[in-house]
Amino acid sequence: MPRAGQREAGYPGQRIASLLRPRAPETRPDMEQLTAFDNEVNAFLDNMFGPRDARVRGWLMLDSYLPTFFLTVIYLLSIWLGNKYMKNRPALSLRGILIFYNLGITLLSLYMLVELILATWEGGYNLQCQNLVSAGEADIRVAKVLWWYYFSKLIEFMDTIFFVLRKKTSQITFLHVYHHTSMFNIWWCVLNWIPCGQSFFGPTLNSFIHILMYSYYGLSVIPSMHKYLWWKKYLTQAQLIQFVLTISHTLSAVVIPCGFPFGCLIFQSSYMLTLVILFLNFYDQTYRKKPLQQDMKENLPGKEVTNGFPKVHFTAANGIGDKKAQ
Repeated sequence: MPRAGQREAGYPGQRIASLLRPRAPETRPDMEQLTAFDNEVNAFLDNMFGPRDARVRGWLMLDSYLPTFFLTVIYLLSIWLGNKYMKNRPALSLRGILIFYNLGITLLSLYMLVELILATWEGGYNLQCQNLVSAGEADIRVAKVLWWYYFSKLIEFMDTIFFVLRKKTSQITFLHVYHHTSMFNIWWCVLNWIPCGQSFFGPTLNSFIHILMYSYYGLSVIPSMHKYLWWKKYLTQAQLIQFVLTISHTLSAVVIPCGFPFGCLIFQSSYMLTLVILFLNFYDQTYRKKPLQQDMKENLPGKEVTNGFPKVHFTAANGIGDKKAQ
């Protein structure tokens, strides 16, 4: 028998108290495996590239590589599954969405361009070579803009999704997919290890080019504007100039170093060289060989003409293509 004032074992009040007592959260086995995999991936990357820049720790999507990786996989699966889904369905117009989308990317690019110019000017950045630590708060300001640059590469996945929905599969080339997937993943690495300094130059040029590009794409949605869009091939030329300038700027830091990681400079130069080769091939196929083949076809007897000129077509982007020139 229990003594006076002593409760029996298993007393209901004790049971309720034990139920109400906070317990450590239980983790599902699949979540444990995912966490373990995440830790292994991050440990591998840290071992390969060294310590990460502490100034960007905790920033959205940067502490773990898995979100960037899985979003890339979802992007690639969306292309494949989307094309299968749209195969026997009519193409979508999406004109209003495309106008809004292209305007949004144009404004974001304008913000990044202006903010990068102001931040690097404030920090007294050296155009030839800039290290990662000497500009103080200006380096943080640059890193914040470059995070938006990284995130914009995720937004730009929608370029391809619009191609799929509008059934413009001819525009989903190796160059297009390679450029979109590689930029998103590479800039995750850039933000973690070299989020400022010499890294500012490419995004500054690219933001300027994107202002022109997405303005063009937005205008191409409006039929009445087609007659003013004669300058598409000059966009490709501007992109090629951008790549060459970026390679030159990167290699200048190899010739006259300033403490920026040497391996990153070599990798960036090599990657940009692949873009130069792919874009040169695109330019050659689009603006040299195709016009020659088109001229040969237009000289065939019985070719339909309008007002003395053969009917021609042009191709725009994010799903705007094959529109008859006005």
